[in-house]
Amino acid sequence: MVSSSDLNGFMAMMPAFTTDDGASIDATETIDLDRLSAALNSMIADGVGVISTCGSFGEFHTLLWEEWQTLNRAAVEINNNRVPMFVGCTALNSREAIKRMAFAEEIGAYGVLIGVPFYFPSSIENAVGFYRDIAERFPKLGIMLYHNPALHNVKLAVPAFEELVKQPNIIAMKDSHRDTLEFMKLQEIIDGKISVFCNTMQFHPFHELGAEGFWSIDSWMGPEPLIALYDAVTTGNTELAKQIYFDISPVITDTKPNYSWRETAAKIAIRYAGYCEPGPLRPPFVEIPAAVDAAMKARAECWQKLRAKYGDTAVKTAAE
Repeated sequence: MVSSSDLNGFMAMMPAFTTDDGASIDATETIDLDRLSAALNSMIADGVGVISTCGSFGEFHTLLWEEWQTLNRAAVEINNNRVPMFVGCTALNSREAIKRMAFAEEIGAYGVLIGVPFYFPSSIENAVGFYRDIAERFPKLGIMLYHNPALHNVKLAVPAFEELVKQPNIIAMKDSHRDTLEFMKLQEIIDGKISVFCNTMQFHPFHELGAEGFWSIDSWMGPEPLIALYDAVTTGNTELAKQIYFDISPVITDTKPNYSWRETAAKIAIRYAGYCEPGPLRPPFVEIPAAVDAAMKARAECWQKLRAKYGDTAVKTAAE
């Protein structure tokens, strides 16, 4: 039985590892299984807590249906229940979402990461109804609410969770859009029922207020700084946590140049960092300005230094 108590640590939001020809509009089989296997095995061995596929960084929006199936079937098989894995099932409508969820259940996924269908903005009532419908239809799947108001066009206000917690298999949420007071109010409703994975830069002090973990796309540049951060926060080493935050914040929050490329271009930084090979971006996101490429290269170089700095801390944490 799935449970919120299964979930902690940092959650690596996985890219959709691309073949060398994957930037072509004519390519139809662009999942590179060798790259996927190597990266996923490394991430699990290095101490990740949770893995989620096919979020926005995970390119669900650029994959063909057959590619989406190939990626998620392989990811679940490679993981082999070593860590909780959530298959990204966000779609433009409820019928497509449940089609994806049925496949996730068929391949043995622990759960699904799923946002509200988003082409047109949803009302809170329809958003809650969507989650109620899918939770009741798939009672054995763990459901992680994929809460991204900027992309999904609806914010799940705190009162909505009075209804959402009634579904026992809604056990987690990927979130980034609450201030401290709102998060405290949220915890009064969801504590012990829904595990929240907040933005990396919120984990301190949000962990002290109830967040079980944080999510990251930067983990695929190498997880050592993030493992060190998780360990520092959860053991109460506030001074070390502050130092790690000061070290990683220029990399994670850098706004130069072209901040709108932050998530799409992160895959470029991952390639430069060398921890794994994510492959090229898929169309139509293939024309990369030189300034963005240079910024991602500099970002990767900074992250490599942080991996070296915090590597010993990460190794100790993984061993424990």
